[in-house]
Amino acid sequence: MREYVIETSNLSKSYSKKLVVDSIDMHVEKGKIYGLLGKNGAGKTTTMCMLLDLVHPSGGEILLFGKDPQKHSKEVYSNIGSIIETPGFYENLTAYENLKIISKLRGNYNPLTIKSVLEMVNLDHEKTKEFKEFSLGMKQRLGIAAAIMHNPELLILDEPINGLDPIGIKEIRDLLKKLSCEYGVTILISSHILSEIENIADVIGFMDEGVLIEELTRNELHSKLNKYVEFEVSDIDLAIELLNKTGLKENNDYCFRKSIANYIEDVESVEQEGGQNEGHIGGTIHLLSNLDLRDQFNTLFVSSGINVRKVNLCEENLEDFFTRIISNT
Repeated sequence: MREYVIETSNLSKSYSKKLVVDSIDMHVEKGKIYGLLGKNGAGKTTTMCMLLDLVHPSGGEILLFGKDPQKHSKEVYSNIGSIIETPGFYENLTAYENLKIISKLRGNYNPLTIKSVLEMVNLDHEKTKEFKEFSLGMKQRLGIAAAIMHNPELLILDEPINGLDPIGIKEIRDLLKKLSCEYGVTILISSHILSEIENIADVIGFMDEGVLIEELTRNELHSKLNKYVEFEVSDIDLAIELLNKTGLKENNDYCFRKSIANYIEDVESVEQEGGQNEGHIGGTIHLLSNLDLRDQFNTLFVSSGINVRKVNLCEENLEDFFTRIISNT
């Protein structure tokens, strides 16, 4: 039986007459990284704020660690670390000095704990550098250090990789994977960067216009990604004509994209040979059905005088899938 750290039932939030979060049922399993994926304005931040009791829900229920947080507030929220907005620190202090002040305000100051979390986020070597000299990635890692100083079982992070360069993104990704795998921390992370959520999350919740459309594990996601065969051909019009003669229908069975680059290449080769340009335009065909017949289609193209430059068996990416399920709702 799965143990959920976060469960919501019909959780909703309205501002005036605008419904921002619409009756979502969320399930975040213990020890997993749950990626909440959606465009800006999808309702991700509002959802996290309701979980942290920063925003009062308009309706629905929340369970954290299997308990009602309103009845067990101190016990529940003392076990959660979070970053909702860009962490604020004293500009003229070092990482250690900032964490020392935070821990003293919380009443749990321990030099060994501060040293340990700075090592965990790879900031232990920055002993003299002041916060104002930190890169954005370093600032985000210090924010995570502050969030985990009290050893929480749940970490809630709103867009922690927003604005980071590739190196900063990798640093945060590696850190979150380490917290999950080595320390068993459950992590809820939101982002609009699809590729990063795909790289890090065990489970992905797809959110759009306040609605949690679907929750999928990594394996479930890949089983739902559409497969297709990509043909790169020298004569796209003839290839389409041949497909139509076999009974395949555009959009249902295949789609295509013409390529001016291929056309120019063909023209140049003809001109160099002193011949006449026949106006053949190259392009790419995506075969969406009858994938097991790709060898026959390839043979058909070649026997008809079409140069098949590439044949690939492909799978749609997370962005394609996200766009597809949103358009279907």
